[in-house]
Amino acid sequence: MAAQIGQMGGTPVLILQEGAQRLVGRDARRNNIVAARVISEAVRSTLGPKGMDKMLVDSLGDVTITNDGRTILDEMEVEHPSAKMMVEVAKAVDDEVGDGTTSAVVLAGELLKQAEKLLDQDIHATGIVSGYRLAAERAVEILEKISVPIAAGDERALRDVAMTAMAGRTAEAERGKLADIAIRAVKRIAEGTDGKVRADIDYVTVQKQEGGGLGDSELVEGVIIDKEVAHPGMPKRVKDAKIALLSCELETKKTETDAQIRITSLEQMKAFLDEEERMLKQKADRIAEAGANVVLCQKGVDDLVQHYLAKTGILAARRIKKSDMEKLARATGAKIVTIIEDLSAGDLGKAGLVEERKIADEKMLFVEGCTDPKAVGILLRGGTEHIVDEAERAVHDALMVVSAVVEDGKAVAGGGSAEMEIVKGLRSYSSGIGGREALAINAFADALEAIPRTLAENAGLDQIDILADLRAKHEGDGTHIGLDVASGELNDMMKAGVIESLRVKGQVIKSAAETAEMILRIDDVISTKGVGKAPSTPPSPEGEMPEY
Repeated sequence: MAAQIGQMGGTPVLILQEGAQRLVGRDARRNNIVAARVISEAVRSTLGPKGMDKMLVDSLGDVTITNDGRTILDEMEVEHPSAKMMVEVAKAVDDEVGDGTTSAVVLAGELLKQAEKLLDQDIHATGIVSGYRLAAERAVEILEKISVPIAAGDERALRDVAMTAMAGRTAEAERGKLADIAIRAVKRIAEGTDGKVRADIDYVTVQKQEGGGLGDSELVEGVIIDKEVAHPGMPKRVKDAKIALLSCELETKKTETDAQIRITSLEQMKAFLDEEERMLKQKADRIAEAGANVVLCQKGVDDLVQHYLAKTGILAARRIKKSDMEKLARATGAKIVTIIEDLSAGDLGKAGLVEERKIADEKMLFVEGCTDPKAVGILLRGGTEHIVDEAERAVHDALMVVSAVVEDGKAVAGGGSAEMEIVKGLRSYSSGIGGREALAINAFADALEAIPRTLAENAGLDQIDILADLRAKHEGDGTHIGLDVASGELNDMMKAGVIESLRVKGQVIKSAAETAEMILRIDDVISTKGVGKAPSTPPSPEGEMPEY
């Protein structure tokens, strides 16, 4: 609309900048809902084990092939503010629980679709938001009730959880091996604190290198460092390594303040250089005296120090990332030393082997054979860059869901069975609420049915028949009955090994509901972006422009 939005005594009152755009009430909500649903529809076909991949080409021509919800939305360069909120929900779910990004976006889109129907019946947005909030709280309670305890030592159940998270990915051919790697990694880093288990996957280093196949991927009982040995005269392989971790530079220090040294003769110059060499040799000697045969330094290592270390048969690497230093400390038991003069034998860590290896055309340092390492490394291999990138995303999801199950000790059945059980509970719950909030709770239930319906659709099955059969099973005693897309039949998902993390399911519902509520509460959109240009209204998910 024009900037003139009012008059006083016949004189136009300019409130907004000339050319600014404003949508109010029904138009604002309709526009926001359509934009959000377009994003939801964009990722819908990737949901489930039979979901399809997307090829994304950025402005530089770089290609990404994936069916990971967050990656797709990250690469889409979304402009509409409501659409950006849908991207944010995918990021939030991925950061918090690692899996369920596509489900969260699809569910948020369905919640808005159902809300639009209620808005068309002149039900106020506040009533819808209130009903959705009640439904989300009830849904989380139902999830907790139907969850199944999973012991941290139950490797079969943990493997099913990891396999479910990686289903439908490019890495599916080797997901059994990758699942085993993820479980071993999480078990290594898991720690018990105050009666609770904590498994922080930040202590798992994932290094990817194209070449070979996915089956060549391996778990290293230690740390993989993307560095090479600092000096060609140093050993490339050290057994029974005694490792010094240094966060100080092995170079001559610069003065804290500006200073000048006046040298007026060759003797003074020689004395200056000799003293500098003596100081550097002293650093190398200190490392040797402490008994270290491997030095890993966070900062620089002078060429002269490298020479002296090489002469004593010590392996050294430099410019190691701080995060890698912390992982090395956890894996080897070493203490990170800040002042070289304080280094002692008690600060050293141990590893069975430290070795430089050439993987494809890259040199890497492997620190392995550690005793009870609390940090581990995973080396991912694959035929092409696209394959190892997608394998990395799949392994990340597996690590996140396995760590969540290990920490919480709870899981739920997959294949849409948890959603259908929530639907059953919400419909019963709404009958006791009454009023317009009951309509919103039923709408929430209808939106949840989109998950099993989409799973069936992406698998090429009859959605209507599948949904009708699922409703009938869950009205009976089929708590864990869901769609097994591999066979195209309804089965007990716990027995079929399709298991998902309780934490992931709960986060998906909470994030989708909160995003839908936020969008529904907006009744006025004022935009000064692109002043002078006509606003672009997003197409509806069915490909038609909305009518106002």
